[in-house]
Amino acid sequence: QVQLVESGGGLVQAGGSLRLSCAASGRTFSISEYTMSWFRQAPGKEREFVAHISWTGGYTYYADSVKGRFTISRDNAKNTVYLQMNSLKPEDTAVYYCAADTNPRDWTITGDYDYWGQGTQVTVSS
Repeated sequence: QVQLVESGGGLVQAGGSLRLSCAASGRTFSISEYTMSWFRQAPGKEREFVAHISWTGGYTYYADSVKGRFTISRDNAKNTVYLQMNSLKPEDTAVYYCAADTNPRDWTITGDYDYWGQGTQVTVSS
């Protein structure tokens, strides 16, 4: 059994910050075997890519909409991935999901991922 559990979502004012966490667990799961990404999905919209980080954190990639504001990081010893979100905007409001991918072909594509978390709600008020 492999589980990804997001936490840290909530309600913040525009311009504020949140730090999301994705804790991975499983009997034989090691997060170091996976690239990790964050996606988000707003009501009525498709799930969209937000940020990606390589196996050891040496490479990151961000959607243009969050570049310069969000930072993805990982602590493989803790089986945890983080998303630091600064300068939040109302359009950032969505359910945020973390996902694990052992063999990424295109990390912006949802179908590429092996495991998904349940999501955590982020709401940014104006």
